[in-house]
Amino acid sequence: MSTPSFTDLEFSIGDDYVATVEIARPPHNYFDHALIGSLADAFTFCDGDDRVRAIVLCAQGKSFCAGANFNAPRDGQTQPGNLYREAVKLFETKTPVVAAVQGAAIGGGLGVALMPDFRIASPEARFAANFARLGFHQGFGLSVTLPGIVGQQVALDMLYTGRRLNGEEALQVGLCDRLVPAEDLRAEAHAFALEIARSAPLAVRSIRQTMRGDLAAKVKAATDHELAEQDRLRSTEDFKEGVKATAERRLPDFKGR
Repeated sequence: MSTPSFTDLEFSIGDDYVATVEIARPPHNYFDHALIGSLADAFTFCDGDDRVRAIVLCAQGKSFCAGANFNAPRDGQTQPGNLYREAVKLFETKTPVVAAVQGAAIGGGLGVALMPDFRIASPEARFAANFARLGFHQGFGLSVTLPGIVGQQVALDMLYTGRRLNGEEALQVGLCDRLVPAEDLRAEAHAFALEIARSAPLAVRSIRQTMRGDLAAKVKAATDHELAEQDRLRSTEDFKEGVKATAERRLPDFKGR
């Protein structure tokens, strides 16, 4: 079977049953409908290819994924509802995924980082659900995935304050599973994926279905609610101020309206 190409991704399959999916929008890898669709297509391909038993998800540049670019022009295809439909497909992936997080995983980018089964991070990694600092509601299924990984209280802390966790803090709260020097990050993620790939593939998929089989449905329900709240808050003065303050690199002056 030939190996396809996907827009904005570097994709390869090794002879060790490990595929590498690399986001190629440096330096910050902002996502949109097209990128999430490409990721979903790549993972779907992996699910149907016997050469793949585990996937490494990584990214080029400074950031792992800095989320959506709120200052970018929007068209019909990039509407959040369309994007979230593609996002739900990511959670339907049947193949185990290990993420290598080298930099910022912010906002919706945190949502991308929480889709994989495991996260290997460097000390320079940064994790933040900064939506409240933008006057906005969380998205990308974070209402389900974040508390599912770190627990309700840590999730509320991150969502209410928008504070950033570095790699060491992320390891302490369970947001990442292993912390390694930046120069070893890709190799460690690949080694972890290879450990998985050496297990019986039918058994791994069966176990994964038992443990995570209902996650896509939960994310679908969560994104439906998140989208409604985002639509409501998008028209507020606070949201406009949050986006403007972020672009101007200053503290926002929220008015509660």
